[in-house]
Amino acid sequence: MAQTRLEDTGRLVLRVTLGGLMLLHGISKLRHFETIPSLVKGHLPAFVGYGVLFGEVVAPILIIIGFATRWASAVFAFNMVVAVGLAHSSDVFKLGRSGGSAIELQLLYFFGAIAVLLLGPGELSVTKGKGRFG
Repeated sequence: MAQTRLEDTGRLVLRVTLGGLMLLHGISKLRHFETIPSLVKGHLPAFVGYGVLFGEVVAPILIIIGFATRWASAVFAFNMVVAVGLAHSSDVFKLGRSGGSAIELQLLYFFGAIAVLLLGPGELSVTKGKGRFG
């Protein structure tokens, strides 16, 4: 029983950290409304920008509260693949100033989302880890 509670607490910490950090990033994009114009300038359709905002605002909120967590994590992970492809493709095989990968933050977000996808929300969530929307 205590081990399960500890695991659920770990899932909560992972969900809140991953979702919270990305949510702040997404809110910043909403406040400055830079996403859609920059995508259009790069010859991409405007609707892609709405997908970015969904992946960086709505999906993180769902992850934090633990509703449709696995689905939201899949959207989040896909969002990170698209972000690397669109904005960081030239950095994939580069080292950053600190000696780590130049895309280490994007990799951390991606694999964090994969971990949440695999682990699920746990008991400390809106769905209590049960049901179709867990």
